Amino acid sequence: MTTSIANAVRTTGLVLALGVAGPAAAQQAPLSAQESDPNVMGWMQGFPPPPDKLITQPDSNYFSFPKLRWSVCHLREFLPTEEISRGTGAPVPLPYPSPATFADLAREIDALTFTPIDGDADMTWEASLYANYTDGMLILHKGEVVYERYFGCLEEDGKHAIMSMTKSITGLLGEILVAEGVLDDTLLVRDVIPEIGDSAFASATVREVMDMTTGVQYSENYSDPDADIWVYSRAASPLPKAADYDGPDGYWEYLQQVKAEGEHGAEFHYKTINSDMLGWMISRVTGKAVTDLASERLWRRMGAEQDAYQTVDGKGVPFAGGGVTAGLRDLGRLGQLMLNGGEIDGERLFPAEVVNTIAAGGDPSKFAGFPTIPNGSYTSQWWVFHNDHGAYAARGVHGQTIYVDPTAEMVLVRLASYPRAQNGFIDPTSLPTYQAVAEYLMTR
Repeated sequence: MTTSIANAVRTTGLVLALGVAGPAAAQQAPLSAQESDPNVMGWMQGFPPPPDKLITQPDSNYFSFPKLRWSVCHLREFLPTEEISRGTGAPVPLPYPSPATFADLAREIDALTFTPIDGDADMTWEASLYANYTDGMLILHKGEVVYERYFGCLEEDGKHAIMSMTKSITGLLGEILVAEGVLDDTLLVRDVIPEIGDSAFASATVREVMDMTTGVQYSENYSDPDADIWVYSRAASPLPKAADYDGPDGYWEYLQQVKAEGEHGAEFHYKTINSDMLGWMISRVTGKAVTDLASERLWRRMGAEQDAYQTVDGKGVPFAGGGVTAGLRDLGRLGQLMLNGGEIDGERLFPAEVVNTIAAGGDPSKFAGFPTIPNGSYTSQWWVFHNDHGAYAARGVHGQTIYVDPTAEMVLVRLASYPRAQNGFIDPTSLPTYQAVAEYLMTR
């Protein structure tokens, strides 16, 4: 990694959402989950911590492994953020079984076995938690919490970066606005955001942005020093620009200069800039930042127990593609809201058609290049598996997920700090175990 790239990594919130962990992640990956536990490593312990245990910004790469295992719970110490307020009302309680039943369920789930994708030997559920560097795991079945564990940096009252699961919150807000007639998904982007100008986004439809089937040029190849991700990173950095900097300033200025690559609507390409384009359109049609809208439509009304927060660029624009940090149980409430078709605690928050549209998925023929999700699709910034259980998910790098299984009436939330960013490395020991626990719960 060149000096300029390293500096970009150290000074932008994009590192957190896109999983730019750098070569150090691969080199130090042999450290196990137990060995790399931040409490074992001693990060930021002491008053003051020893110099070799400091994690700072911008003097160190705070999102390289194993430091990332501490940093995922401490984003506000590195970057400016905006609150997603839960308001002042009482939280909606999550029901639990009796303590004895809860303990029995935990033992039974921990002992479940499954065969990893392309694996030869079976693995237990509990072993998979450590294999995937899990920081938090929550499972709800029929609306009741049946499993809950915390590891590493995450405590029961803590919060964790959810990376690109943020996209699914943005997509959910967009789909709500479409269902309510506030946002017309057949319009072109330039009809909603006239100042998008000659950007390649101008001629895409709102729906193509929501489903990431736009033909826009954007490379997230972190090993390429000329990749678009580094230009985007410099534009979004909340720190002051260098005196000789002449590039775009902020997310929205970058979106105005995106060039074309391919044909709109032809195929799915996972490109984070689509999420920020959608966030801009959401703000334009509602007159509200995505943080305020998420508070108003989701966090306050679903009875969240903690405020969430979202990183912002140098102009205060929330990172709609990956900037949210939230509590484990509140993410469980969000998943339960999806499972219930827009209702929670007897209150309807949005039309059922919102969830129906998302769960139905996109066009699988446009979805390729994800061998661990061979029959999948992507729509409204959600991943749809098209499996026997009709499962769909919000997913983020380093192992974040809200996995909704309608057939099993199960919501599973995992927060993690896996050494490598891409979920393709984690899916072989994640997706089969999700299926295993779903099948077990269906026998209860």
